[in-house]
Amino acid sequence: MKLWLSLFVLAALVMVTGSHSRAADRQGYLALARSGWNYQLRTTMLGRDMSIPVHINGRDMSGVALCLVGDRPTEQTRKVLDTFSDLSRHVFGKPLPMRYAGPSADMCGRGRTAVLRLYSGVPPHHLLTDDLDWMNAAYQLGLPSGRRYSSSSPAMAQTFFGKRGMVTHMLIQQAKARPGSLEETYYRSILIEELFQSFTFGMDILMLRRKPEFSSKLQEVPLNIHRFPWGSAAFMRALLSSNPARLCEFDVFMMHAVARSPVDQTTDPAFIDFIDSEFDTLDALTQATRADPRFALLLDPDCRAVNQ
Repeated sequence: MKLWLSLFVLAALVMVTGSHSRAADRQGYLALARSGWNYQLRTTMLGRDMSIPVHINGRDMSGVALCLVGDRPTEQTRKVLDTFSDLSRHVFGKPLPMRYAGPSADMCGRGRTAVLRLYSGVPPHHLLTDDLDWMNAAYQLGLPSGRRYSSSSPAMAQTFFGKRGMVTHMLIQQAKARPGSLEETYYRSILIEELFQSFTFGMDILMLRRKPEFSSKLQEVPLNIHRFPWGSAAFMRALLSSNPARLCEFDVFMMHAVARSPVDQTTDPAFIDFIDSEFDTLDALTQATRADPRFALLLDPDCRAVNQ
């Protein structure tokens, strides 16, 4: 009887501890979601036509055509893109069609499109300008004419809203040749980050900790790495130390939240309310997705739990 009673008490303690853990997870997830999906547009491109409305909901990106331009994707880039496409289909229920259109974005067509310009080596500032000029005309973005654009980092992405719909542009560096382990991790990381943010509208979450432990790909330690040339080993190591190399459990959770939320915009407080009310369902979907070996390439096993 004493042994049975002891086992019963132990089981009850496990149940209580597990319940408290999930409650802590819920609060941690809600806090992170508020940081990454609760922003206001405080700035915009100087000279942009401000009469064009902006509508922010990652669900609007589901099923868009991913148009590759510039350099052809390397084997590693293709693997990441294919896996992300599979993950997008799994979460949003729509395929992510991809095709290589050639050197120019004007071959991408004018439908629901995300333009991904790949390059190796020196960033192609003039081609970035050409891309945005074409997008400006095709989607009537209201951008000022005659502007010259330049890349501020090896990987950058921005979604534009025009009178003929929205369009996303990504400019992402890839390896020149077969990468070593550092290069492979680095180029995979920057591609995953831009894809994830573009298809969820999550924003960077600054972490001001001396020894950060990351729970999301969105979390980022601000670094002054301008003294390192892009593509150098020192630059890659520094950038990789600033955030997780791949997606964390929270990021997968938020993809499911964006896909299932009925709110009009994922910047609305109602989006956080939806996550709170549907936490258990979203958590179950997340665990099933993380356990699927198809998506292992995108998932970071070293992220810490959100509630820690």
